[in-house]
Formats: sequence, C-alpha cells, structure tokens
Amino acid sequence: MPREGPRVIVALDFADPARALALADRLDPNACRVKVGNELFVSAGPEPVRRLVARGFDVFLDLKFHDIPNTVAHACAAATRLGVWMMNVHAAGGRAMLRAAREAVDAAAGGAGAPRPLLTAVTVLTSLDDDALRETGVERDAQTQALQLARLAHDCVLDGVVCSALEAPAMRAALGRDFALVTPGIRPAGAAANDQARIVTPEEAIRNGATHLVVGRPITAAADPLAALAAINQSLEKKT
Repeated sequence: MPREGPRVIVALDFADPARALALADRLDPNACRVKVGNELFVSAGPEPVRRLVARGFDVFLDLKFHDIPNTVAHACAAATRLGVWMMNVHAAGGRAMLRAAREAVDAAAGGAGAPRPLLTAVTVLTSLDDDALRETGVERDAQTQALQLARLAHDCVLDGVVCSALEAPAMRAALGRDFALVTPGIRPAGAAANDQARIVTPEEAIRNGATHLVVGRPITAAADPLAALAAINQSLEKKT
C-alpha cells in the first residue's frame, strides 16, 4: 500500500504565493506533504510548485485535469516535469482520457529520468451529496458513483483515487491494499465543516482505509498551524 512518508497533505489554498510559501517555511517536509490547487496555481503559475519541491516537499498538484485525452496528456506530462509527487485527473473524463494520462506520465518520467509521480483520479467531489449529484444527471448515490469511477481508474492502471473517507471502506475492499485512497473533507472533532458535505475525522479516515488525508483550514487557519498539524499526526500514530 502506498503509505510511505507523511499521511497528512496540507492544502495551501491561498491566492497569494507569498502566504503559501511563508506557511510552508514553517512546516517540516518530514511531517507533512503539501497540496497546490487551482487557486494558487492560477494566481502564481508553476513557480510555487518549483519552490516547494526545492524546499524538499512532496507536492500534490490538485488541478483535476478534465478535458479531451490529448490535452490532458500534455498537461500531465508538464506536471511530471515539474517534479510533483502526485497529480490528479477527473475519472469522469472516461477511459480514453485516463489511459492517455497514464501513458503521458510514464513517458515524461522516463524521459526526464525522474521518479514517476502518483496519478490519481477524482471520483465524486466531497462537496456533493446525493441530491446535488442528482442535479447533475447522475441518479446513483454518491458512494455507488464513486466506486464505479474508482473501478474505472483502477482498470486504467492509475495509482489511486481522490474520494470521501466515507467511501474508503468499500473501495479498499473492492480494489485492494495497493491502491491509494486520498481523502479530502477531513475535519478534526469539533472543527467547522465549511463547504464540505461529507466529512470525517482523521482517525476515522485512517480506520476506513485512507492512505493520505488532505487537510486545509483546520491547519492553515489555526492560530498555531504547527500545533494543529502535530495534533493530527499524533492522533494518526494511534491508528497505524
């Protein structure tokens, strides 16, 4: 199972790259990984990713590529050359797109002589519940739809999926122990849900089979982010 290294991925969801890098400078790459998403990437481009990699961080590039296969393939190759640890695409892009992404990552890593980043697929956003999903024309409940898309990603030889920790037990049972389950929507007990609809605590996520936990505001908006990260890591030590 892909569990080596820190389990917690701190979401650097800032528009200002200076704020993101200032927080990263207070973090220990041995204690967490970091995520760069759309807000930071659109505001500042790839440079923060390069700087985070240079600081020794494993970077999860969370841009959720979802386009025609050729476009996604080129985007995945470019992300590989940035030296990221993990990237993601949307499983809803379909089999041809997923296979193109897989081939592009493998080829780019080989050409650059660099480690091959993990390629994961988003299943159902953790901000969507069953009612919201039906509004998009999907009649399955969120858990059934997520498992269907996870099976597709697994069949296309992706390394894992991004999913709710509520769906992790069924995915772990269906897809085996070597498939990464990256779970956002993580909230320590007592933390605000914010815009997440399907949330669990860090301990519950690990118990459910998650391999990596994406944690944003409970750490980045905390009065003491380092203490908040340390508390989560300490709680996870009891579950591993």
